[in-house]
Amino acid sequence: MTEPTEYFVHPQGICESTDVGPGSRVWAFSHVLPGAKIGSDVNINDHVFVENDVVIGDRVTLKSGVQVWDGLRLGDDVFVGPNATFTNDPFPRSKQYPESFAQTVVEDGASIGGGAVILPGVRIGRRAMIGAGAVVTKDVPPYAIVVGNPGRIVGYAETPQQRTTVETVTADPEADARIHRLKTFGDARGDLLPLDLPGSLPFTAQRVFFVYGVPSKEVRGEHAHRRCHQFLVAVHGSVSCIVDDGATRAEYVLDSPGLGLHMPPLTWGTQYNYSPDAVLAVFASRPYEDADYIRDYDEFRALTQA
Repeated sequence: MTEPTEYFVHPQGICESTDVGPGSRVWAFSHVLPGAKIGSDVNINDHVFVENDVVIGDRVTLKSGVQVWDGLRLGDDVFVGPNATFTNDPFPRSKQYPESFAQTVVEDGASIGGGAVILPGVRIGRRAMIGAGAVVTKDVPPYAIVVGNPGRIVGYAETPQQRTTVETVTADPEADARIHRLKTFGDARGDLLPLDLPGSLPFTAQRVFFVYGVPSKEVRGEHAHRRCHQFLVAVHGSVSCIVDDGATRAEYVLDSPGLGLHMPPLTWGTQYNYSPDAVLAVFASRPYEDADYIRDYDEFRALTQA
């Protein structure tokens, strides 16, 4: 007589692994190989194949027609839509096997739409959303929304967009301390944006650099600073800016030289959706210091939540 388990396997399903968490379900015509590690409350739908070197977190859903190959790591609360395809060998040949398979990581809370293709070795960030049919060829930042072939970022999930026209921004710093109105002057001869240094910025700038010529599909930033303040001004064109302080996220569209975005230390910043003519000026409170950068989002979250 077999011992009762805390997980369910359909009579027409096969689960050779014994490392399966309580509440998980393996439905008909699915096959889980013995080396796989399955978390709690995982739902493996019909016609799913799970190979050996696989780790699946808690509360994951694998819809029908998904194959989870060696090297795949799925975090908690991941959703994988029907017929999504994971790959683990960039140059596959029949009967020829690499010494090791590329590791692909899908972080906590990410969702992958039906029919999407995930190339080997990429990392999909936490809470990211991959659109149906997208082909993911490179790492995806946390919260990013990716569509198309090749996949490109078109927005960020769970990130409210703030209205940032000059007319809607108040002079009250309590309204939103990040956005500042800048005095501009214009007449028939053109426009002028004067900045007194020090004086016009919420800190004393020691460095300024300009970002321009960015293809609209590319993303800049994706880091935080330990001690450096930054102040962003779109002196031409428009740029969408994500700011994340570890507790809240917001998106601002800078589309006028009359607007400035203040990013204090320990603010995760991302800029994307550059217009073809965009020129972004960035004022910094400190000289360039590589050690001041935080480029790993998990490290950033740990620092802000300490």
